[in-house]
Amino acid sequence: MRQTKSIPLYLGIILVLILLVMMVVSIFYTPYDPNMMDPMNKLAAPSVEHPFGTDNFGRDILSRVMEGSQTAFIIGFTAVTIGLVFGFILGASAGYFGGWIDEIISRFIDAMLAFPGILLAIMLISVFSTGMTNTIIALGIMSIPSFARIIRSSFIQYKQFDFVKASIAKGAGAIRIIVQHILPNVVSPILVAAALSFSGSILAESGLSYLGLGVQPPDPSWGRMLKEAQPYIASAPWYVIITGIVITVMVLGFNLLADGLRDRQDKRT
Repeated sequence: MRQTKSIPLYLGIILVLILLVMMVVSIFYTPYDPNMMDPMNKLAAPSVEHPFGTDNFGRDILSRVMEGSQTAFIIGFTAVTIGLVFGFILGASAGYFGGWIDEIISRFIDAMLAFPGILLAIMLISVFSTGMTNTIIALGIMSIPSFARIIRSSFIQYKQFDFVKASIAKGAGAIRIIVQHILPNVVSPILVAAALSFSGSILAESGLSYLGLGVQPPDPSWGRMLKEAQPYIASAPWYVIITGIVITVMVLGFNLLADGLRDRQDKRT
């Protein structure tokens, strides 16, 4: 049973590692210049020369997919970091101190959750304009409420434990209790939330770029590649299929990773 429960974790790690290796390799090497156009060879089918074929401008799809992985990981990691840092501050403050602090922060989080995440990101990007930086900020803000709620509930649970009450009785400060006693016990749910937020950020960025609101040229983006491929779904189906598969593998990998981590932390399993 334990080995069966570990399958999603191991499969998620494998998928994420494959894409991570592709991203690292793309920093130093791609088969072709991702932005090099070859009008005489546009929409070429997959071959030995171009394993993933070429796009409507004759650019090598494999090279563009490899370079797009850099954008995906940069946006995912940075957006998760922003959401985790601010979510931890809000969630830890609300869960540990309670009272009116918890009431204010909880109402603020509820107000953010009242907007669907993707609509909130679209609204922010519409206000601050498009581009990678603004996309990262919008996706980071979008992920704050989920982190804050998970961390708040974990702090409410653990601050009732005897070892925390003993530290309070000894006169330990709030920062010391939060960092030394409660934080180590909430790392597992935070990691699960981070993996889910990463996949959500990748999917949201792809959606925003597909709509023309996310990453703009010349920065590569899988979502924009999918939009560019849509008119050629009948004449060059590999263009759409390959781009869609890469996005799916990325999202699936982090979702499986989150499921595996959740199963590992759940003592009842």
